[in-house]
Amino acid sequence: MIGVLAALLLAPQAVQARAPSQGGAVSRVEMGIAVEPAVVTVGQPFLLTLRVRAPLGADVGLPVGPDSGLSVEAIDPRQLTTSTDTGFIERTGRYRLVAWDTGSQSARLGDVVITMNGRALRYTIAGDTVHVSSVLPADTARRVPKPGRDVLAAGIPWWVWALAAFALLAIASALWWWWHRHRDRVRDGPDLEPIVVARRAFARLDALALFEAGERGRFVTLNVDAARDYLAARLPAALRSLTDTELLGAVREEPAIPLDRLAALLAETDLIKFARRPVARERAAELVAEVRAIVEQVETTLVEQAAAAARAEKAA
Repeated sequence: MIGVLAALLLAPQAVQARAPSQGGAVSRVEMGIAVEPAVVTVGQPFLLTLRVRAPLGADVGLPVGPDSGLSVEAIDPRQLTTSTDTGFIERTGRYRLVAWDTGSQSARLGDVVITMNGRALRYTIAGDTVHVSSVLPADTARRVPKPGRDVLAAGIPWWVWALAAFALLAIASALWWWWHRHRDRVRDGPDLEPIVVARRAFARLDALALFEAGERGRFVTLNVDAARDYLAARLPAALRSLTDTELLGAVREEPAIPLDRLAALLAETDLIKFARRPVARERAAELVAEVRAIVEQVETTLVEQAAAAARAEKAA
């Protein structure tokens, strides 16, 4: 390829461009171009060298490179070098390019602009062609490909079905939980006294054998929950939605409640329930016994108060 470039420079009649100068003299411009390699594949970089020789004093403007989006694109900025000798200036531009289509492709660098004696002259570049071969293997069997199939409609992604299944499982679990609680309430009967419901709840907890399984903290908190259910059913002010602090404030004026014992019990069981405080076996047994004793004491007091009110009403 260097030989081709030299031949172009030594044969000005083939590539030179002549333009009249303002003083009547003739200014000679010589251009040479080389492509290395001359044959490339799609996507393979190649080097295009453009050399322009003009009279000394001329301003030689080489093109920046091909526009992006064409079949031949630049992958590096152009590199310019300039040299002078007796009576001439020579400027060389090197362009690292890549072709994206097959066949003979022109780099389409643009024009060379040379300014001499205050006049700008444009010269069209020729010979900036590279042959691009395909990277696909030759089809020696000459098989005719089948026609393209119609575009298939996109189906529902698998994760949509997974989410739907998860939602159905959650709904089924909620319904089972509701039915299970409703069944227990129907079995216990609406006419059962709150103390009877509480005692049955305590008995069911004993049957679970949580204490023996080492789940002492859970055993204590479930007994407290059963006691809260009893208080909510027995006393209108002891709503189940209240926090322990709000509960103590709501039943402060209720004479049937052993307020000091209940406050101490709730304070300690809150640490077990919310702070995951470990509880020893003996202390867990004491707390459960205290929970049930408070429930029995409240029930006894309320029954006595009701009997006393009935006697007073009868005496009146």
